[in-house]
Amino acid sequence: MTARAVFAIGIDPALLDFSGHPQLTSELVRSYIDAELQRLREQGYDVTSCLIDLGETAEQVAAAALASGRFDCVVIGAGLRVPPERMLLFEKVLNLVHRLAPRASICFNTTPADTAEAVRRWIDP
Repeated sequence: MTARAVFAIGIDPALLDFSGHPQLTSELVRSYIDAELQRLREQGYDVTSCLIDLGETAEQVAAAALASGRFDCVVIGAGLRVPPERMLLFEKVLNLVHRLAPRASICFNTTPADTAEAVRRWIDP
């Protein structure tokens, strides 16, 4: 049986401003992301991670990564969706997913620590 393919996309935590969340650091957020992706792999998923910048090359990087395979599910991180100032970038990424992975389910995590749950809502390993 072939592993179900998951594409996880979000903003690179090294580029985020955590001044409004002093309990978070880019290193801590990155460790949560890495742990969740590893957890998905241990659950039998084939995971491709795509961390993008805040807009300069985000579309090109996302498009190239999406074109690299066929995905059953795309999980879009909260850092890309939630802040109102990133709405345009979120829309661009969502439309890339729609165009380049039209058969993939789309899901959203609420934190970097619940990505596996978001994926499992839409596909089984």
